[in-house]
Amino acid sequence: QVQLVESGGGLVQPGASLRLSCAASRSIFIFNAMGWYRQAPGKERELVARIGSSGSTNYGDSVKGRFIISRDNVKNTVYLQMANLKPEDTAVYSCYARQVRSVGPDVEIWGQGTLVTVSS
Repeated sequence: QVQLVESGGGLVQPGASLRLSCAASRSIFIFNAMGWYRQAPGKERELVARIGSSGSTNYGDSVKGRFIISRDNVKNTVYLQMANLKPEDTAVYSCYARQVRSVGPDVEIWGQGTLVTVSS
């Protein structure tokens, strides 16, 4: 019943900043966690950042100190502010939302992804 749509990807030069947005079609307060994964060609998908309902955050080692995840419950949107982008950050970035259910398995929803290319 909920859809996630990413936006904000594009082509930037090394050292640039970029903000990705993940807009949900309905209220996001029901999700225990939301975040971003990325996958580069030939590599496995890796965690970029995660934010819990309490506001706690986790980051992948490769992006710590450069990326910041935030959440706006009014706009039903999760953001990923990326700074000092490096060519190694080039990947398809996908948004996800996870809900722990009292009955049945956990629900995990994914967006289609947005491409970030960092190149000079």
